[in-house]
Amino acid sequence: MRALCRGLAKHRRPAIQAFLRGNSSTSEAAALDAYSRIVTNVVDTVGPSVVAIKHKDGRGQGSGFIFSSDGYIVTNDHVLGDAGADVTVSLTDDTSLQAELVGRDPPTDVGVLRIPSLGRSLPAVELGDSSALRVGQLVVAIGNPLGYANSVSSGVVSALGRSLRSQSGRLVDNIIQTDTAINPGNSGGPLVDSRGKAVGMNTAIVAGTQGLAFAVPSNTIAFVVSQIMQFGHVKRGYFGIFGGVRPVHRSMQQRYGLKTPTVVQVAGMDPEGPAVKAKIRPGDLLVAADDHPIGSMDDLYRVLSTRPPNMPLRVRVLRPEGTTGALRSLELTVNVEEDSKRRLNGGGARQLRLPIPEHIRPAVLGDFQVW
Repeated sequence: MRALCRGLAKHRRPAIQAFLRGNSSTSEAAALDAYSRIVTNVVDTVGPSVVAIKHKDGRGQGSGFIFSSDGYIVTNDHVLGDAGADVTVSLTDDTSLQAELVGRDPPTDVGVLRIPSLGRSLPAVELGDSSALRVGQLVVAIGNPLGYANSVSSGVVSALGRSLRSQSGRLVDNIIQTDTAINPGNSGGPLVDSRGKAVGMNTAIVAGTQGLAFAVPSNTIAFVVSQIMQFGHVKRGYFGIFGGVRPVHRSMQQRYGLKTPTVVQVAGMDPEGPAVKAKIRPGDLLVAADDHPIGSMDDLYRVLSTRPPNMPLRVRVLRPEGTTGALRSLELTVNVEEDSKRRLNGGGARQLRLPIPEHIRPAVLGDFQVW
């Protein structure tokens, strides 16, 4: 009897294994089908709102997406380039329209265009909440790489909180890193989550790599777009100094309780800016703003970007006094950056660019004796 049972078990084992393999294959197929349905649903929902942007002189092209049914489009500032308003927008039905430039913000690489709605409601993408993204989350990129309209690639969020330097020289924070296939021409296209909401805008790749792409987060886009729609540009806080990174000797860090190995040394000032009015002097070492350590001008820009203009800002500077230095707390009222730039440049559009000192040796305690 036992032999009979062992024989039956021996004969059943291949059948059971085949059954399990079949179930495994079925589960994998079901999961793949579910993944495919998510991507295809996103493409069906978002695809019609993705547009191709071309310079009339034929020297540039990129992508964008409609975020308002009355024809407002968001794209990368670098897609607009020097063409400005001289661009055309092509819809998925091959309709080509002249675009109107609403505004642009080089520091965040965001630009806004508008096209006529032609008496109809245009398909639009809803902006999602990029702060709710998680590493590993499914995302879909849609755009026009190398001129191939409405190309789709999918991947995951590889990392969050990256920083990327825009063409204006400022850092853009909270950048999304993905492994979606991004190529030249994808710039300005939406990065979409599984619910069909734009959580970012594809903006950059690292040349010579694969699966290393970056997107401006939707929360940054929403802030910039709201500013452009309201004022025509982004209003940022203006401090009124230019300076450079100065390494700090370990002994100074310990003596003054500095939290970073570098500080910002004030090299020059706007004679009518907020810093001068707050009694900040050339040569001061800026170490903190609003209790945030300041180790570079980028750190200062981050603090200013979170504060509305015309609001007080408390800063701490390290200043020579006799043979030692002293930490001073000062308060200044932040101005509007664009208004200050227009005044400095005599009302022209050219931005004032001041040199940043380089190759500065570390600050040490003995420096206070000769400042």
